[in-house]
Amino acid sequence: MASLTKLPNYPSSSQSPSLSFSSSLSSHILKPHHRTISIPRRNHTFRVSAKIREIFMPALSSTMTEGKIVSWSKSEGDILKKGESVVVVESDKADMDVETFYDGILAAIVVAEGESAPVGAPIGLLAETEDDIAEAKARAAGKSAGKSTTAPESPAQAEETVVVAAVAAPTEGGREGAATPYAKKLAKQHKVELSKVKGTGNYGRITPEDVEKAAGIVSKKAPEVVVAAAAVKEGVSAVKTVASGGSFVDVPGSSVVPFTTMQVAVARNMVESLSVPTFRVGYPVVTDALDALYQKVKKKGVTMTALLAKAAAMALVQHPVVNSTCKDGKSFTYNEKINIAVAVSIDGGLITPVLQDADKLDLYLLSQKWKELVEKARAKQLQPHEYNSGTFTLSNLGMFGVDRFDAILPPGQGAIMAVGASKPTVDADADGFFSVKNKMLVNVTADHRVIYGADLAAFLQTFSKIIQNPDSLTM
Repeated sequence: MASLTKLPNYPSSSQSPSLSFSSSLSSHILKPHHRTISIPRRNHTFRVSAKIREIFMPALSSTMTEGKIVSWSKSEGDILKKGESVVVVESDKADMDVETFYDGILAAIVVAEGESAPVGAPIGLLAETEDDIAEAKARAAGKSAGKSTTAPESPAQAEETVVVAAVAAPTEGGREGAATPYAKKLAKQHKVELSKVKGTGNYGRITPEDVEKAAGIVSKKAPEVVVAAAAVKEGVSAVKTVASGGSFVDVPGSSVVPFTTMQVAVARNMVESLSVPTFRVGYPVVTDALDALYQKVKKKGVTMTALLAKAAAMALVQHPVVNSTCKDGKSFTYNEKINIAVAVSIDGGLITPVLQDADKLDLYLLSQKWKELVEKARAKQLQPHEYNSGTFTLSNLGMFGVDRFDAILPPGQGAIMAVGASKPTVDADADGFFSVKNKMLVNVTADHRVIYGADLAAFLQTFSKIIQNPDSLTM
């Protein structure tokens, strides 16, 4: 399979990160199509092969299923050099410049700016020479025509056809053999001659309701044909409601806004999380000492998020099971590294930049790294390994005054910590004396297949001790 290989040197931080079309196998990213010309010569032929390569939608992350073209860096007819940026693609997490691995001419753009395509689908054609451009354009036109071929009949049309067939006109003089078994039984009981009964079932079959009507009996159950006929009369709206599994009322003045690629990925991950058996444990943590430390170090660029991430990483060192995950439903996967993913809200979605080896980095380097990650996240310039390598997630809404909340477990991780705001709280000691202490409520959501209640309780106790004695955070 072709791979997307990072280039050794990236552009400056003001530019999007880059990926190149790798040609370990040409069948995925740039797929050569061979036009063969046979030329007679001395009783044998030799073959001249002209290449037209398809530029495919690359997989920019492990969760990406389709990508959106943000912009084409080159226009049709432009000459491309190996390593030049061709197109900017929006994945489910970031925007990335994609570079070509080959020299050539951008002969045709198959997927225009603003349009989406599945991973692996052709988005453009690269010609080797000018002589190949015409053929490439013809192929591109064929692909565009293929996308706009006549679509199958709409669900409404299909449903209407089915309903009309179900309510076909009754057949005159149904035969005894065309009656249902129960209809025959009723006919015998009520002495009804089936040859004189008009069948209203499929293909004129006589139904029990037909027999009861012929015998002058009022049926307690309304004939299904009436319901079906009403559905046809009302434009099969009843059938549509049943097919959709429910009805949604359109509020006047409302508008529908499609998800962005990132929002689609978030929604998919949240639904996937529902299949994991999770549980939650809350713990109050006294933050007076941490607040005092923060006042000292914030002048040096240290954020509260960095302090919390460092404390969580140090606690995970002592409780590796909380840093584990269950990938196959029947085993533990213990992660050697402690990579703290931190949820960040950005325009159009949510992303979790990862502080890798958070337990090994000192607080100031960790804070600097966090600042860089946030800037790249908001510019949608994160590399895949910078957002998909987390082993434990931290979500902090304390800066918004939220006192407590539950977080949804990200797929592929064992636990996520939700941190609320630190607020003054009246506290009583063992001697009955009251005092006011700052406390924050921490809730951890965990995968119960690998992490149990006692594991989380022990982890939170360790986390609380580190927060209450935070000097170790600066060492």
